[in-house]
Amino acid sequence: MENPVLIFGAKTLGKTALDIFNRNQVLVYGFLDDDETTHGTEIGDISVFGATDNEGFTKLIGQKCEAFVAVEDRTERKSLVEFLHETRQVQPVNAVHPSAIISEDAHVGHGNLVAAGVILQPFSKVNNHCLLHAGAIVDTEAELEDFVQVGAGSVIGTGAKIGENTFIGAGVTIVAGVEIGKNARIGAGSVVIENIAAGATVFGNPAKKM
Repeated sequence: MENPVLIFGAKTLGKTALDIFNRNQVLVYGFLDDDETTHGTEIGDISVFGATDNEGFTKLIGQKCEAFVAVEDRTERKSLVEFLHETRQVQPVNAVHPSAIISEDAHVGHGNLVAAGVILQPFSKVNNHCLLHAGAIVDTEAELEDFVQVGAGSVIGTGAKIGENTFIGAGVTIVAGVEIGKNARIGAGSVVIENIAAGATVFGNPAKKM
């Protein structure tokens, strides 16, 4: 990546993204965050310039810098991605930790965070704007739709299908072939052995609807 990156979000996920870009020797230009208490502060030696709609900085995206959205809240993340599409006509870049193992036959879209130790097996598919936290595994032919969040150490089994905007907590196991509907929530440590309806919240071993 030739251009520096402007990170949207200066909280924990933003710090994770900064570490990934630093490890990949990608220059981070700065942060934008809507929390006014962060404005004028520094993370490492990188400044938080202002809010995410600060035109003085967002106008540089697509010309002199790239963008990455490092916000965990799915609604806010989606809004920021739409903002970048509409105002700058750009897709956020990926942040991929150098220790991640990604098969040459895996597909990775745009704007994804792939943290340390993540494994993407052959013919797995991660679409756009997903968050894969440390040590997550997406097995062969499993597929994640847009805006899916996968917690640390979770395993998405062979051929599983995860619907858009689904939240999967840490340490979850989703067995092979299971289908999860969009907007579902899977509690930490759960074992999912059957299909989950759209919008459902499940928890436990085996996972049951709350």
